[in-house]
Amino acid sequence: MSDSRSDLVIYGSPVSPFVRKVAGVCIAKGVDYEIEAVNVFDPPPEFRAISPMKRIPVLRDRSVAEEGVAGTIPDSSAICAFIEKKHPAPALYPEDPMALGEALFIEEFADTSLAMAGGLGIFRPIFFAVSKGEQPDLDKARHSWANQLPPVFDVLEARLGGRAFFAGGALSIADITVACVLMQVSLVAETPMDKWPGLAAHFAAMQSREIIATPYAAAEKLVRKALPTRFDLT
Repeated sequence: MSDSRSDLVIYGSPVSPFVRKVAGVCIAKGVDYEIEAVNVFDPPPEFRAISPMKRIPVLRDRSVAEEGVAGTIPDSSAICAFIEKKHPAPALYPEDPMALGEALFIEEFADTSLAMAGGLGIFRPIFFAVSKGEQPDLDKARHSWANQLPPVFDVLEARLGGRAFFAGGALSIADITVACVLMQVSLVAETPMDKWPGLAAHFAAMQSREIIATPYAAAEKLVRKALPTRFDLT
């Protein structure tokens, strides 16, 4: 991000994988952005007006409107598609129709199935409890790691098929989304993935990219204040 005032404002928190997904797309395209903190559990009235689903992130494009509903887009997938349209290079959505369909499916699968198993099943039972001074629900987290995540990993491993990228032979929204959501688990727990070598290699490669590492560093800085070390769930 630059020190100048950006047109794009992401309302949310870097702790959210969906906020990091949008930030990653901006970084990939060299587009300046700002993140304006919003507590989704107690949002201000103006945020409620622009987030019908009461979720983060919401994007504001100041070049369209500085306030109100105009110029805002809720939902990370809609936001990323908007950024792609406004800033088409480098492309993060495949041109080939079938590859595009695959990329959009993997994005949705990561946003739902992977996020449910990893976010709701592991991140929340650990971090939300610790941040409130309570004991983390490690039983729930271990159950999710042992039972909920493996079928999701199986699907991702099969769809990846040993390739470097999920769709179109190049980096796409699918790769960014999977990495951002999977790194939600990495914020609070170790993630040994020996049973899924293709996915493990993809995950390692994505972590080294600025588009993933920079937003993740901001999230980790916040999480480590409450949780100095990660848990072993095996």
